[in-house]
Amino acid sequence: MAAVLVASVVVTIGLGSAVIAPADTARYLWAALTGGPITAAEVPQYQIIWQVRTPRVLLAAVVGAGLGVVGVAVQALVRNALADPFVLGVSSGASAGAVGVIVFGVLAGLGVHAVSVGAFLGALGASVLVYAASATRAGVTPLRLVLTGIALSFGFQAVMSVLIYFAPDGEATSTILFWTMGSFGAASWDALPVVAVVVVLGVVVLRRFGRALDAMALGDETAASLGVDTGAVRTALFVLTSLMTGAMVAVSGAIGFVGLVLPHVVRLVVGAGHARVLVVTPFVGAVFMVWVDLVSRVLVAPRELPLGAITALVGVPVFVVLMRRRSYLFGGR
Repeated sequence: MAAVLVASVVVTIGLGSAVIAPADTARYLWAALTGGPITAAEVPQYQIIWQVRTPRVLLAAVVGAGLGVVGVAVQALVRNALADPFVLGVSSGASAGAVGVIVFGVLAGLGVHAVSVGAFLGALGASVLVYAASATRAGVTPLRLVLTGIALSFGFQAVMSVLIYFAPDGEATSTILFWTMGSFGAASWDALPVVAVVVVLGVVVLRRFGRALDAMALGDETAASLGVDTGAVRTALFVLTSLMTGAMVAVSGAIGFVGLVLPHVVRLVVGAGHARVLVVTPFVGAVFMVWVDLVSRVLVAPRELPLGAITALVGVPVFVVLMRRRSYLFGGR
């Protein structure tokens, strides 16, 4: 999967309105990394490759990897095969924060980063609200976490609807609607490092929770009998997945179905053990999102399709097939 990912990145960087051969793409990338020579005639193509497409494709890979692995963690966290990174309300809070920045123009001093910062602050605020509303003296239970997240998601969506209604002009409304369905159009070398560090560190930390997730998937009582402190693990996972989701939504908008479907696809191939699933899923998610981004920018070029629309078109049929495999998703019930 690592080799497939590298090949996918090189190929998709070269594809677009201006098609560049993979060999030339690799040569431009090598020149950018090593400071190799580029002729004057090659400068336009080099700039397209390095300044425009490379940060976008790499961002797509990072976000795809993060959404996939967060989906694995959330499904174990709430013991629900139908859960995804957005079931906890974090993405809706991030979207509401971004929409608020676009409509009211707050954080304008941050320039092009204002929307991303607003989205991340919205995600953090949503995380605090969900955790505070679902926590009891006995800890945080999966059912309360899911119900609270869903309820607050509807609340944040209502807030977004009101903000869109009062948007000052049609262009702002169009930007808001497109952003809330996902896009890598604002990708840049400035935005990539932060989200990449958050996702990579998150994947590494989640990998260390593999055995605990295996135990928690069997139920809290079974996990406790195996020595797992379910309350502490659930709190740590909630904080970690919220931070990762907020960082990803802040740079890409809301992209659905990736965290829901890909973990199940990976489990069908490598089994249900989280030690394996948490290693393979980031690569599968990265490859999937890289190709989804390519489709979004070339299918109806020069316009772009929202990423969420493409992932839904792919994810819905796959999910229906998985759901019909009742013995897989629901234990034969």
